[in-house]
Amino acid sequence: MAYGDKTAVDGLSLTVAPATITAVLGPNGAGKTTTLETCEGYRRPQAGRVRVLGLDPVADRHELLPRIGVMLQGQGAWSGVRALEMLRHIARLHAHPLSVDLLAERLGLADCGRTPYRRLSGGQQQRLGLAMALVGRPEIVFVDEPTAGMDPAGRRTTWELLRELREDGVTVVLTTHYLEEAEHLADQVHIIDRGRLIASGTPEELTRGSSATVRLVVDQELGAEAEADLRASVAAWGERHRVGVESMTFGSRTLEDVFLELTGRGLETDS
Repeated sequence: MAYGDKTAVDGLSLTVAPATITAVLGPNGAGKTTTLETCEGYRRPQAGRVRVLGLDPVADRHELLPRIGVMLQGQGAWSGVRALEMLRHIARLHAHPLSVDLLAERLGLADCGRTPYRRLSGGQQQRLGLAMALVGRPEIVFVDEPTAGMDPAGRRTTWELLRELREDGVTVVLTTHYLEEAEHLADQVHIIDRGRLIASGTPEELTRGSSATVRLVVDQELGAEAEADLRASVAAWGERHRVGVESMTFGSRTLEDVFLELTGRGLETDS
């Protein structure tokens, strides 16, 4: 897929397993949005083959659309429409929608249901966008930055809902700038850069094979001398300074570490 002299997607090949949460990650300009929009039927591939639920997203669009949910970056809501009016409108377009009231309650939209879309906070707009994607009971849902602008409570609720969807057999494909989010949620991660797939695997597979780090939690504030002595044996250091080591946590490199190693740049960086 090319735009003028710029290639957005270049020989990209990936598979998403049913009833999983799959994260598609990459720096800005890497080809994530183009890839998802092609899967959603908004763009026609210039070469290659795309199948979603066994169907061609363009040729079989009318058959596929009732079976998928899409959370767009721009959400797709009208500026002056009230939140619950918009959600009810989307629900009426589906044969067997979820309960609007229950979905709104779950996503924290009940209190702002009569508020015009343009006056919703960024987090509320995100929650409405997610509700619009889910209300039709999709078999597969594409969610773009699902928790952008949300507070920690809203993010936690969204994570729980996405996990429940997976448990109910729904396939979730997400893009996110929060690598911690991908690490916590995803069964499979695909990292793309400059239109190419550069790594795939579970978060555990991608972060495996690095040296461990050790984090100590102690029962009092440490002075400079104690911090310097920390390089010595933990047991000897504890005895010398009479500091009780309450816990010791072992960890490995994070998905963010892997991402930076592979791409050489952060998610917020334009190509």
